[in-house]
Amino acid sequence: MHSTNHENIGDWRICIHSPFGTPVHAPWAIALERRLLDRLGIPVETMWGDDGIVLRLPEAIDRLPIDELMIDPDELTEVLVNAVPQTSLFAARFRECAARALLLPRRRPDQRTPLWQQRQKAADLLAVAAKYPTFPILLETSRECLQDVFDVPALRDILTQLRSRAIRMVSVDTPKASPFAQSLLFNWIAAYMYEGDAPLAERRAAALALDRDLLDDLLGSEELRELLDAEVLAEVELELQCVVEGRRARNTDEVHDLLRRVGDLTSDEVSLRSEVDAAAALGELMAQRRAIQIVVAGEQRFAAAEDAARYRDALGCALPLGLPQAFTDPVDTPLVELVARFARTRSPFVTRDVAARLGLSLERAAVALATLEAANRVVRGEFRPLGAEREWCDTEVLRLIRRRSLARLRKEVEPVDQLTFARFLAEWHGVTAPSSGSEALVEVLTTLSGASLVASTLETDVLPMRVRGYRPVLLDDLCTSGEVVWIGAGSLGGNDGRVRLFFADQLATLLPAFEQNEKVEGHVHDQIRAALAERGASFWGQLRAAVRGATDAELLAALWDLVWSGEVTNDSLAPLRAMLLGARTGKSARALPAASPSRRAAARLVRPRHSRTHGVARSGPPAAQGRWSLVSQFVDGTVATTQSVHALALQMLERHGVLTREAVLAEGVRGGFAGVYGVLKALEERGTVRRGYFVDGLGGAQFAVSGAVDRLRACKEVTDPDYVGTPVVLAATDPAQPYGASIDWPATNGRAIRSAGAMVVLCDGDALAWFDVRSHHLVTFEQRTDKPGWAAVADALRTLVKDGRVRSVEIRKINGEAHDDSAPATTKSSRPRCAT
Repeated sequence: MHSTNHENIGDWRICIHSPFGTPVHAPWAIALERRLLDRLGIPVETMWGDDGIVLRLPEAIDRLPIDELMIDPDELTEVLVNAVPQTSLFAARFRECAARALLLPRRRPDQRTPLWQQRQKAADLLAVAAKYPTFPILLETSRECLQDVFDVPALRDILTQLRSRAIRMVSVDTPKASPFAQSLLFNWIAAYMYEGDAPLAERRAAALALDRDLLDDLLGSEELRELLDAEVLAEVELELQCVVEGRRARNTDEVHDLLRRVGDLTSDEVSLRSEVDAAAALGELMAQRRAIQIVVAGEQRFAAAEDAARYRDALGCALPLGLPQAFTDPVDTPLVELVARFARTRSPFVTRDVAARLGLSLERAAVALATLEAANRVVRGEFRPLGAEREWCDTEVLRLIRRRSLARLRKEVEPVDQLTFARFLAEWHGVTAPSSGSEALVEVLTTLSGASLVASTLETDVLPMRVRGYRPVLLDDLCTSGEVVWIGAGSLGGNDGRVRLFFADQLATLLPAFEQNEKVEGHVHDQIRAALAERGASFWGQLRAAVRGATDAELLAALWDLVWSGEVTNDSLAPLRAMLLGARTGKSARALPAASPSRRAAARLVRPRHSRTHGVARSGPPAAQGRWSLVSQFVDGTVATTQSVHALALQMLERHGVLTREAVLAEGVRGGFAGVYGVLKALEERGTVRRGYFVDGLGGAQFAVSGAVDRLRACKEVTDPDYVGTPVVLAATDPAQPYGASIDWPATNGRAIRSAGAMVVLCDGDALAWFDVRSHHLVTFEQRTDKPGWAAVADALRTLVKDGRVRSVEIRKINGEAHDDSAPATTKSSRPRCAT
């Protein structure tokens, strides 16, 4: 977790609390300091210890960059290599390395050199060594910091888990330092109490230009030889050489462009790259003085007239007479430019390739390539698969090859099976490892925001499965404070229905993207709408006074019609709980029309439960408590459709991790999957999300955030083949339960549906059984009816009663048949019978 508060002088102070120790916190703090400096342009002070990290930001920062605390693990090494040489740790380690290498000699061998003089000598040596990137002590110091002092692999693993949400970061704003932060701040004060006011230019010393190749050797970095695809290398070179269809010259002007782009070519080479008669085109260009014929490496070749001076000065080629003076004036670094063009029109090559092509000695070619490398125009490494030596490659060409190789690798990745996806979804929603506290509830609601949830399962199944020790007061606090708003999403008959929970600041953006329920018509309904539009938020007594010609039962029934249709909401969940309690305690549970509760049910909810009728009359019936408001007051109608759909697409990705067509359709999105596909595609093109075939059998249109893909792959790995997971029971309509929505139900002799009141027993993503609490019907799935499976189902159903989610469990039917006749005798004795 991290806590945020203000210093006495007004600056922001962020304390990151974690148990991972200094070897992890030190590189994390250094990387954060560099990242925030690059993003904000303002120096950030950091301090680390065994218990966490402290950051100080200027008061001028309006928004605390909390997202920046989670650095991309793929960029970690690059950030550290750039940042470590600027730290005091590097200077101290450099002094120790230099002393071990006997580069800091003593004036007299029988006397020790004072530490302050060692620092001065080491600083002088560092200032000189910084000009020589290959100086061994610089490289050894970097290796020592990154491998001996820091635990970079552990930090990368932690950042990967943060990205995949296996580890979560909790944010807390406090008016003053918490007890956990005080120990960190004590060290902070000790570190900065006597800090000298060094000039800014000295504190921001230039980064050392380390030799990355040598440093990679020391760190053991993985070479690209194992990552780049040989076919991609061949394809890119054909494109760069303009050999493939679509790149070939189609007329004389394009032949001229070809010579400028690729360089000198023979007549046959021009013919290979042209769709026109090469000889005629070259003859026309030479007649127009736009091309010249020269001898390079003992061959007759053609080149663009604009390059005449480069070939003359670099290779000593004889030029024809009559060229314009602008083409024959001397140019700077002619050989370097010719070698650069060779590099940017080819995939990785070795020094002898460019030497043979241009007729150079290996020494001259190596010097030109080294010049380009110093200018970061080419890089050297092991690129070609099955190669035996180090190659050169243009930086942009290498970036293109790597991007295409990664794209090909992603296409070749085998999708996971649907069982793995079910296991992932339970982990993604936190069902397998629930958290506790109000912060955990906020995180859960962040995932569930806008989801259509069955009201009767909200506080008995959905939230308790994600928040350990859930209490209704936690959600009440969010609702009464105005942070969370609940809105009806359709009646399910009786007194039950579906609701959506929104954070207040997201409601106006997300709500318009969902399909809206049909407007309920009626005289009483119109009076309620008019009263709420005129008065604003109103209590029951105010509505009672404003609506004429209706009994309390009729008024309550009409009010809940408007609630389920999504037109009216309340600032408390108390009336919703009272409505559901009336459904659970009533004598009858018969199905009712979707329009409203029955008059008898409404009367029962209106009727006082105690003799204190005067108090009830003032506050209203239990199902009418709190203040009622029109939902339209929260939605101003100014949000553009594109903005709304964009917000919903991001929210669904947050909820599902891997978003499929079926999951979108189950959300009740306006316009269905086609309504959000355009936004998802645009997000993919911008790199915000990834598209691929991640889960087998769920269609090709699958979108995911990068952290979700990593976690999905991790769920596929089974470390212990004998491992048996702990069964969990989810509501059949729970978003974390994919069967019947994204995934088909397993084969069964019964009939399982995603209905209110139904439960699904899951074990490590596998659906073991489906049970309807209301009809006492159990459905089992084929190949899952062995004795261990029955025992897991029995234990899971007993847990329902033990946890207080249901009063009792009684099984009367199995797979549509009477309990005693629905299974072979070999399994009957191990079947769950009754848990109370």
